Amino acid sequence: MERLRQFLQKTWLPLKKKKEAFIGRLRLSMSFRISWNYLKLMVVNGVIFMAVFMVLYLNVQTEEYSALADNVTAVVVNMAALGSGAEIGMSLMDSYGRADGQELGAGKMPDGTANTRFHNWLLTKQETLNPYTGRGVYLIVQEKSSGKILYDDTEFTVKGFLFFKDVHLDFSDKEHHIIVNTRIALPVGGTVYELVYSYNMSKDYGRMWRLMLNMSFLYAVIVFFILHEARGQNLRMLTPIQEMSDTINRITVNNLHSERLNLSGVTDELRELAETFNDMLDRLETSYESQKQFVSDASHELRTPIAVVQGYANMLKRWGSKDEAVLEESVEAISSEALQMQDLVEKLLFLSRHDKKTLKLKKEQFNMKPIVEEMVKETRLVAKNRNIDAPVLEAVRVYGDKQALKQAIRVFIDNAGKYTEDGDTIRISCENRQGDCVITVEDTGIGMKSKDLDNIFSRFYRADDVRDKKIEGHGLGLSIAKLIIMAHTGRIKIRTQYTKGTSFIVTIPKMR
Repeated sequence: MERLRQFLQKTWLPLKKKKEAFIGRLRLSMSFRISWNYLKLMVVNGVIFMAVFMVLYLNVQTEEYSALADNVTAVVVNMAALGSGAEIGMSLMDSYGRADGQELGAGKMPDGTANTRFHNWLLTKQETLNPYTGRGVYLIVQEKSSGKILYDDTEFTVKGFLFFKDVHLDFSDKEHHIIVNTRIALPVGGTVYELVYSYNMSKDYGRMWRLMLNMSFLYAVIVFFILHEARGQNLRMLTPIQEMSDTINRITVNNLHSERLNLSGVTDELRELAETFNDMLDRLETSYESQKQFVSDASHELRTPIAVVQGYANMLKRWGSKDEAVLEESVEAISSEALQMQDLVEKLLFLSRHDKKTLKLKKEQFNMKPIVEEMVKETRLVAKNRNIDAPVLEAVRVYGDKQALKQAIRVFIDNAGKYTEDGDTIRISCENRQGDCVITVEDTGIGMKSKDLDNIFSRFYRADDVRDKKIEGHGLGLSIAKLIIMAHTGRIKIRTQYTKGTSFIVTIPKMR
C-alpha cells in the first residue's frame, strides 16, 4: 500500500493537477459542465452494470450446466449399478448415496475385482454414458491418483490458457472456446475416480456479447436522449441566474433604489439567494442614503457658521480696524462660531469613528456619584436661572469609560437647559437599584410631541418647534449619547408630555 501510494503521488497527482489547470483555463458554461458530469456518471454506471450483468449471465448459464452434470453423475451411477454387477453397483451407490439419502452397506467383492470390472465397464460405454454431449456438457472419467483417463467424450482440445481455477480461455481458432470444468470424486472399492465435467460456453459467450452489443446500443441511445433533454432543462434552470447576472451588471449608485433581482418564477434555492441579495441591496441603499443625508446635514450645519465668519471678516476688512466696537463684536462672533464649528467637527469625528468601528472606550471600575455631583455643580453655575435639584445621589459602582459616560449624561443635562425657560426645574438623580446605576434627568420644559419620539436619536434631527424657536444645536447630541449608553449595554427610557416636560432615565447595568 505504501508503494502504491508513492507511485500514485508521483504519477497520478501531477496528471490530476495538470488536468485541473487545463480545465480551469477553459471557459466552459455551467450547462456544459453539468451535462459532462451526467455523461461521466452514466458511462461509469453503464460499464459497471454491463460487467455485473455479464457475471450474472455466465453464472446462470453455469448453474444450468451444473444441473446437467448432476444428472450425468446419476446416470453413471445407475448404469454402473445395472451393468457391472450388484456388488460394484452397491459400492458405487454407497459412495454416491441414494436419491432418498439412505446409504447401502459396503459391497462384498474384493477391491481389486471391483476396480477391474468398473474399468472394463467404462471402456464399453464410450457412446452411451453421457446423454448431454450435444448440449455442451462433456465428461472425462479418470483415476484421481494416476490421472489415467478411462472415458473421454470431449470434442475439442484446449489450446488456450488457464484464466482462473478450472476456467480456460481458448482463442486459437474462430470459435473462441470458454471451458469451465467441474470435478466430482467417485470412490469405487479402494480407488478414487474423478468425474471431470467440461462446459463449452462458447455459444453462451457469443449470445452474451450479442446481447451486450444490443444493450450497449440501446443504452447509448437512452444516454443521448437523456443528455439532450438534460441540456434543455439545464438551460431553463440556469436562465434565472443569467437574468440575475444581467440585473447585477446594471446596478449602479444612480439606480440603487430601483434595481432588484426578479423573484417571479423562482421557487428553489435561487429564490433564497435572490432574496438575500435584495436584502443586501436594501441595506446598502439605506446606508448610502444615510451617508448622503449625513454629508448634506453636516454641510448645512457648517454653512451657517462659515457664512457668519466670512461676514464678520469682510466687515473687519472694510472698517473693523478703525472702529473698536465693530472690531470687538467681530472677534467675539468669529470666536463663538469657531467654537461651534469645533464642537460640530468633534461630534462628526466621534460618529465617524463609531461607524468605522475604530471608536475605543477605556473601561474601568469607578463610583458614579462623584461624577454626577460634579455635573450638578457645573449646571448650577451655568444655568443660574433654572432650579437645579438633586434629590437622590447614591454611590454605585460602574464599569465603563468615565469620560464617555460623563459626555453622554452632559448631553441630557444640556438639552434640559436648552428646552426650559427661566424658573423651570431640572432634577438630576443617581440611584443604586440592586447594583444597577440609574441616572434620571428630568425637566419641566417644553416637552415633546409623540411624533418626534421616533426620531430624536436620529442624526441632525430637530423638531419643528425647536427650529422655530431658534434654539441652538446641531441635532447630534442625543445620537452620540445613545451610542455611548448602548456601548455600555445600557438602556434609555423617555417620558415626555408636550408643554409639561421630559424625563430621560438612563440605566447602566452592574458589571457581570
